[in-house]
Amino acid sequence: MSIAITEAITTLAEAERRFNLSRTEDETFFLEWNTSLPELSTVEQTALDELRRRYLYHRFEGQLLEGTVTLLLASPLLTIAGFYDPPFRVRAEESVQLTLDDGEEVLQGRIDVLVLLNQLWVVVLESKKTALSVWVALPQTLAYLMANPQPERPSFGMVTNGDDILFVKLVQGSQQHYALSRVFAPFTSSQELYSASQILKRIGHVMGDAAM
Repeated sequence: MSIAITEAITTLAEAERRFNLSRTEDETFFLEWNTSLPELSTVEQTALDELRRRYLYHRFEGQLLEGTVTLLLASPLLTIAGFYDPPFRVRAEESVQLTLDDGEEVLQGRIDVLVLLNQLWVVVLESKKTALSVWVALPQTLAYLMANPQPERPSFGMVTNGDDILFVKLVQGSQQHYALSRVFAPFTSSQELYSASQILKRIGHVMGDAAM
């Protein structure tokens, strides 16, 4: 039986139960979001300032839909972080299927943006309209990360509703764990957007080194 991921996985409890996942509080598990972050150039900071000004200009008019959030904030962030350039490949609206352990249920969904490096999933981007919390998208993001075709390697996700950004790391194996960054709020300050961009660059560097 096939069912949409957005219908089957609606809560963190459901995601953890179905995929035998557990959240770890081990601070060494997800170092990519808060250690050895690369410096941003003046050009990158200027680009991020302009990105934020443009986003706020449209945001002040009211709530933004999911596609607009991707267009105004998420996609430009990936651009500045270098994910649209070699050696990375980008897929938009990528279809995924995930068969549960019982073999009787197949979950289907579409990832907003998928960044690949030698078929390794680097970043899964899931965006939501500004009226929704980033936590709403976390259960399905975990499901998408579980569909990584190379489960022996860690995978990363970024969830955003435009106002907030959350990073996720998931590692599969004999025990399956995930961890979360703090929530970044580019709506409140440029520094929050700088930090999110630094984390994306750091993840890109880590995965690029691992693929060599």
